[in-house]
Amino acid sequence: MARTVNIVNAFVDGDQGGNPAGVVLDADTLSVSEKLRIAQLVGLSETAFVSRSEVAGIKLEFFTPNRQIAHCGHATIATFSLLAQRGLVAGAESSKETIDGIRRIVLRGETAFMEQLAPTYTDEAGFAPGVSGNRILASLGLTPGRVVASPCVVDTGNRFVLVHVRSEQQLAELAPDMDEIAAVSAALGAIGYYVFATLDGEFDATARMFGPHYGIEEEAATGMAAGPLACYLYDRAGVRRPTLLIRQGAYMATPSPSRITVELNLEQGRITGLYAGGRAQLASTITVM
Repeated sequence: MARTVNIVNAFVDGDQGGNPAGVVLDADTLSVSEKLRIAQLVGLSETAFVSRSEVAGIKLEFFTPNRQIAHCGHATIATFSLLAQRGLVAGAESSKETIDGIRRIVLRGETAFMEQLAPTYTDEAGFAPGVSGNRILASLGLTPGRVVASPCVVDTGNRFVLVHVRSEQQLAELAPDMDEIAAVSAALGAIGYYVFATLDGEFDATARMFGPHYGIEEEAATGMAAGPLACYLYDRAGVRRPTLLIRQGAYMATPSPSRITVELNLEQGRITGLYAGGRAQLASTITVM
């Protein structure tokens, strides 16, 4: 049976950039294997599938070209922006049911924000056997002198390896070994690496995301990674602001700069949760069989 897939650019910066996600609005009758096949045919980093939910606004499932994942930031923003534009979701709040629980969604005009959890941090002493900070750096073509601190893993719903390099130039000149990044990510139970440099201007940081373990070599905007990064910036890098702005995608082979806003929920200076969001716009529709 033919299915319409909406291609929606999420986390656009003005009318430019962003990260494309596939969105299938009528997925109730699709099996897991059919969803995976559609994601493979679409060929984007993630495709989202919308079904009816008895416990949330919608049921939302995410597939990369090679597997299902629990959450996907840009596909969530793409989905709820599209639903709002078509009048299929009303009001300032909604929610998504995922394989990992229910998350709130906040809608503000053309901008959608998704809920993430309070952060947990895993430093090198807690890494899996055979994984070290130096191994992570080597997989990016880095040496210890090129980073501000040792890599760590941060989880706000999905796990990411965070690597803080000293400059934008070093971010641009990374030499990622995709096979090694995939192996390390798998060992750590992480989606991938989020490598970043801090900034002094409009944006608090600029980042690159490598997720070859999930079939994503590099991605233009990753809302589920921007959340962990914002927590790291607040807790460990001295950026003590409740709202942080992350740029991603500027240093891809084909640049696609994206804008991700993260709002931290704070209680007495401690992060209790967060919302990551941005704007999205429909780029095209395709039909797959």
